[in-house]
Amino acid sequence: MEKYTYSGEDFNAVFTSDRWKIGMLRYSERFSKLCVLERHLETDECFVLLKGKATLFIKYDDFIEEIAMEKNVVYNIAKGEWHHIVVSKDASVLVVENSDTSKENTEKVMIDL
Repeated sequence: MEKYTYSGEDFNAVFTSDRWKIGMLRYSERFSKLCVLERHLETDECFVLLKGKATLFIKYDDFIEEIAMEKNVVYNIAKGEWHHIVVSKDASVLVVENSDTSKENTEKVMIDL
């Protein structure tokens, strides 16, 4: 058995297999406010709030929905869906996505609210 932990800031992949990876997401400047949206072109992405508070932002055509996450619930963001997550300073979020998710197959757009 192997065991993985992460207690730093921002996002860190803690385990990667040949097909998927598991990461931990924690508070950092980029997850402190809504200023960018991203979408993954080749994979869904799942989020699970373990501790603290988090809000998912999902863009649909011309509006952005805010979803207050509940602890221990799996939120699946479909491939190609614009999204961002904002977390509290004490938050811990589990993230699962394809192992090859990268800058090369992710689009980002800055937003001004």
